[in-house]
Amino acid sequence: MSGASRRLPRLLARPGSSAPGIAPLLLLLLWPLLPPLRAAASCPCQDPALCQPIRNRPNFEVFVFDVGGKTWKSYDWSQITTVALFGKYDSELMCYAHSKGARVVLKGDVSLKDIINPHFRTSWIAQQVNLAKTQYMDGINIDIEQEVTCPSPEYDALTALVKETTDSFHREIEGSQVTFDVAWSPKCIDRRCYNYTGIADACDFLFVMSYDEQSQVWSECIAAANAPYNQTITAYDDYIKMGLNPKKLVMGLPWYGYDYICLTLSKDHVCTIAKVPFRGAPCSDAAGRQVPYKIIMKQVNSSLSGILWDENQKSPYYNYKDSAGRFHQVWYDNPKSISLKRAYVQTWGLRGIGMWNANCLDYSGDAVAKQQTEEMWEALKPKL
Repeated sequence: MSGASRRLPRLLARPGSSAPGIAPLLLLLLWPLLPPLRAAASCPCQDPALCQPIRNRPNFEVFVFDVGGKTWKSYDWSQITTVALFGKYDSELMCYAHSKGARVVLKGDVSLKDIINPHFRTSWIAQQVNLAKTQYMDGINIDIEQEVTCPSPEYDALTALVKETTDSFHREIEGSQVTFDVAWSPKCIDRRCYNYTGIADACDFLFVMSYDEQSQVWSECIAAANAPYNQTITAYDDYIKMGLNPKKLVMGLPWYGYDYICLTLSKDHVCTIAKVPFRGAPCSDAAGRQVPYKIIMKQVNSSLSGILWDENQKSPYYNYKDSAGRFHQVWYDNPKSISLKRAYVQTWGLRGIGMWNANCLDYSGDAVAKQQTEEMWEALKPKL
């Protein structure tokens, strides 16, 4: 979710965000001059102690994105260390997460054109800190996936924003956590040429969005894995070779897949797809649509092929035919493919693991769905 949005459907994530209007801009500029916002009249939790920020630092991070609703009541809270709220604020979730020792953090997104102005950065950061305080939250996850070139004013401003945000949150909220979402590879993916080492040094850790790895397809326009194993781990090797401490990296995994319409489907399951360009590349996963794991599990058993496994990409997929007679190919991740990547996290001592997004599983209580959901959560656990 991008990463977003890799996290939101990619087609919705692509239009560039426009600069704020005059009124919002004035409000941001005046924000530091306004009196501090008062916290809610009373803590929304039954136990007031649950409104205190979380201070512990877990040895292994399990970073969860939540996009709203009440499915969080069925998450595996024995693992979760951080929940990033990308849906509406939910005080009940905040209280429950705190009761389990897990942080709850804001989503942070802002136009790169605006943050070139240091006064705007200061105002924006003050607004986020005040919001976190009034909602009894524990930090912020900065999710900016806009194009950046190097050198450019945006390149330096983005690094400055992360450092200033981290400094402010750490100063104002004890134990707070500031994280930043980065692409699956540091090699200017989707034209996001960021100062990765500088940003990593400036915040608590990076959430690496190891999904949507077909956002730019430069070779054949064929359906492929959302997060192919070798490509994924090679990218972590690249981050580490840049000088990043593995403890600054959390591996983000997809709990969703891509459904592609095949222009042709060969006997050996090669699915050619429409040419949908993205940021310079002739083809992209925008030719498909994102599908949550819970929908995939309902469809795969009635598919033409059943579950297939690509040993090269170490990923499951299947083929089906729709009511119009068109062939489709669906690529996704399951406990088998996730476990392979989790093993890399352990072997190389990464900070932890996470996913976009926790709402993608089936929490209905159906016996089969319950087992499938438990297996996905179990795949995240470090093994002895």
